[in-house]
Amino acid sequence: MSLTTTVPLTLPHLSSHAPHHTQSHPMTTFIRHQFNPIRRRSLTLAAASVRQPDTIPFTPTPLTDIKPAAESLFHVSIDVSDAPDLASTYTLPGQYLQLRIPNVDKPSFLAIASPPSVAVTNGVFEFLVKSIAGSTAEILCGLGKGDIVELSPVMGKGFCTDEISPPEEYRSVFIFATGSGISPIRSLIESGFSADKRPDVRLYYGARNLQRMAYQDRFKAWEASGVKIVPVLSQPDDGWAGEAGYVQAAFARAKQLYAPDSTGAVLCGQKQMAEEVTSILVGNGVPNEKILKNF
Repeated sequence: MSLTTTVPLTLPHLSSHAPHHTQSHPMTTFIRHQFNPIRRRSLTLAAASVRQPDTIPFTPTPLTDIKPAAESLFHVSIDVSDAPDLASTYTLPGQYLQLRIPNVDKPSFLAIASPPSVAVTNGVFEFLVKSIAGSTAEILCGLGKGDIVELSPVMGKGFCTDEISPPEEYRSVFIFATGSGISPIRSLIESGFSADKRPDVRLYYGARNLQRMAYQDRFKAWEASGVKIVPVLSQPDDGWAGEAGYVQAAFARAKQLYAPDSTGAVLCGQKQMAEEVTSILVGNGVPNEKILKNF
C-alpha cells in the first residue's frame, strides 16, 4: 500500500545553544559554589545514610564521563559497578530512571542509552542528555568525572520486541526518533532485535541540522546490523541532499510497499511526531499493539 497521507506539521521547540563543556558555565559555577557535589563516594554514602528515607530509593553513584555528543546534547556515563542490585533492574531497551543531584530538588527522568548488557559487563549506565537552560539536566551536563549523582531503580516497560517477533513474521520494522529520543533507540539497536533477518528495517531520525544529530559515529555499525538510517533535517544547511522536513512526512513520502500484518514500529521523541506516525501506520492497517513505545 502506498502512503499518500498529508501530515500537518508544527516546529518542535528546541533549545538553541549548549554550554561549551570545556568552559565553566555560569549556572554550573553557581551550583559548584553553593552545593559542592561530593567527589568521594565514602563521604557521599555517609551523607546519604542520614537523609530522611524517600518513597523511591536512590543510590549514590559517581559520574565517569561527560562529553559533548552534539549541539545541546551530552554523553553521560555513570558507574553502577558498586550497585549490582540497581544495574540488575535494567532489563529492556527503552527503560528509564530518575536522576537526582544532591541538594537540587527536582530530579530528571532519563532514558538509558546503553544496552542492558553494558550494565552487566562494564558496570555502566550511559545516557544522552539534552541541556535545557534552568533545568536539572543543565546542571548535570556541567558536572565532571567523580561527581556524585543519585539514581532511582530503573522504571518503565521498555520496548517489548516480543510483539514484533519472530523476524520471519514481522519483516518490516520502522523506527522513528527525534532529538534526544534517539537515546533509547540506540539501546534497542545495539541490544539487537534480529534486524539483519528482516528485509526492511528503517530508522527515521529527525533533528534540526547535522550539528544537533547525535550518534553519527555509530551509523555505520547500525547499518551493518541491518538498520537503514534515514536522517531527516528540519532546518538543513545549504548543500544537504537528504530528507528535509519532519520524520512523519519523510515516511509518508517514501511510498514503499509493506504488508500491514507483518509490520512493526518503534517510536520515541516529540509527541506530535509519535501521534502522527501512529495515525499513518494504523490508518494503513498496522495493529496498534505492534507500534512500540517506552511509556
